[in-house]
Amino acid sequence: MDRSLQLLRKGKVRDVYDLDGELLIVASDRVSAYDVVLPDEIPHKGESLTKLSAYWFTRTNAIVPNHFLECVDERSIRAVKAKRVDIEWVVRSRMYGSMWRAYSKGKREFGGVKLPDGLRMADELPQSILTPTTKSDIGHDVDITKNEAIKQGLLTDGDWRVLEEASFRLYEFYHDEVRKRGMILPDFKVEYGESRGTLIQIDEPPTHDSARFWAEKYFEAGKEQEAHALDKEFLRVFLREYYGFTGEGTPPRLPQMVIQEVSKRCVGACEVIDGSMRIDDLQLKSLNEVLQELRGEEKSQKT
Repeated sequence: MDRSLQLLRKGKVRDVYDLDGELLIVASDRVSAYDVVLPDEIPHKGESLTKLSAYWFTRTNAIVPNHFLECVDERSIRAVKAKRVDIEWVVRSRMYGSMWRAYSKGKREFGGVKLPDGLRMADELPQSILTPTTKSDIGHDVDITKNEAIKQGLLTDGDWRVLEEASFRLYEFYHDEVRKRGMILPDFKVEYGESRGTLIQIDEPPTHDSARFWAEKYFEAGKEQEAHALDKEFLRVFLREYYGFTGEGTPPRLPQMVIQEVSKRCVGACEVIDGSMRIDDLQLKSLNEVLQELRGEEKSQKT
């Protein structure tokens, strides 16, 4: 890395440098959960995010223009500089994660769409739903509506409609492509920016960090999907179940076993989707297996 480069922004995972009208975006091995950067790094994470991002960007530019220009090295891309729209556009087609937790507590309206009673965890929704949030490099992102975004001056009514449609078009493409690899894409998030008067996709397309990937052959409605999933939900649930950590207080250190399992999922998200591996090649441990082993080790140390 050229040390003379100007660091524009240090994000949770990526470092962004100025290239005189363009950007150099470097994906680190840092990992975040609940909007907090954890103290341990994940081997091969940055390389996998960069490779999968390039794979997607080159295939979707005709659907929605994006900022990708080229890969500089295994963890860096050169990109068009754009003024970020400070909104994360989250498209969901399955009842899961934070949506399921809210639904199970009685919430029925999401993104302006009212859902029926009786849906189970991981059930397919009657329609895909857009649930945007604010975008912040530090702290927690919060839900935001179209009217709130326009009132805050984040974008115009016309731009909202353009980006809403773009998000659904991209999701449909990603969903169909992932399905060809035997995976389910229950949700993803995307960001946009403005460059020379044009709204373009920026940041990253569906990766381990920004989407969920479930193995279709192991899918069971009504149940958690982490045993054969290639996304960050495994890490989030581990932190919640093992440490009771959901973003408040000092983030805990990760056991080596968990670091290895997260790394396998980062690499796997890239290599299963690009067709170079199959889900069963990864030999993933389920969350329950990891928890049992760790608690067994704790018990042995106390006796």
